[in-house]
Amino acid sequence: MSGQMMGADFLPLLVSCREQVATGTFLLELRDPAGGELPAFTPGSHLTVVAPNGARRNYSICSDPAQRQCYQLAIKRDSAGRGGSLSMCDDVAEGQLLMVSQPRNNFLLTERARKFLFVAGGIGITPILSMMRHLRHVDGAAMQLIYLTRNVQDTAFLRELQTEFAGQVTVHHDQGLPDQALDLWPLFEKPTNAHIYCCGPKGLMDGVHDMTGHWSSGTVHFESFGVDAAVHAQNTPFQVRLQRSGMRLQVGARQSILEVLRAQGCRVPSSCESGTCGSCKTVLLGGEPEHRDMVLADNEQSTHIMVCVSRARSAELLLDL
Repeated sequence: MSGQMMGADFLPLLVSCREQVATGTFLLELRDPAGGELPAFTPGSHLTVVAPNGARRNYSICSDPAQRQCYQLAIKRDSAGRGGSLSMCDDVAEGQLLMVSQPRNNFLLTERARKFLFVAGGIGITPILSMMRHLRHVDGAAMQLIYLTRNVQDTAFLRELQTEFAGQVTVHHDQGLPDQALDLWPLFEKPTNAHIYCCGPKGLMDGVHDMTGHWSSGTVHFESFGVDAAVHAQNTPFQVRLQRSGMRLQVGARQSILEVLRAQGCRVPSSCESGTCGSCKTVLLGGEPEHRDMVLADNEQSTHIMVCVSRARSAELLLDL
């Protein structure tokens, strides 16, 4: 797929390294084919990558923003997802080119804080690792990481974290058992002047959100991966009808409305593709939607839909496109 077809925002980057860093998790290094520096990024940034199967997926950059020679991405193979991670983990090989967007950031690291508490669950370590690598260069910055995983084999970057941030990392393995989960309440019971950054599964973020309601506004920050894989596994096909053109399009169980629209040449603004930014907000004229975004207010849900993640409860949705 040419860069022109992808738009000026996308660059062809070379996969210079592909390495398994945990069970089902693969590290990719992306470089400029000509050996030049890559566009600058800030800690917490992500890239949109076009997988070999054509799916567009967002992945957080986990490398140090000071290092401009390559972008590092860690991707977890999700067999219950929509197929993007499967293609990235199974079909990508060293030496091939991938179309990659310019870096974007929806998870900004505040410049005014000097104390940071990071909470990562599973693959949620990726943006947080970049943040911690950045903070190593900031005078007076103090940080602590709580890293929650199932077991040692599922823990990406364990050696790097223990080496680069000795004494600043607590790793807890729960073996997938609720009664072995780490009690986080002692960390949040008494608010401090730290800023909290949390990234991981929805259950973890919901728990941290509930435990930090008494913290000062603006000191608790979340990065979401969007819809849980368990929800994707329940997907069923449905149709969308476009009011302006009269087209009827079939949305498969492993497709998003946005992907189907894009394949038909229908341009809809988009960015996060995880239901968190609001870019793809589209007017809904008919049908019963299944909202899966984190953006729409209650009074908007009868008239709008986020086509990147949301689906249909009815057989058809009518969109103002």
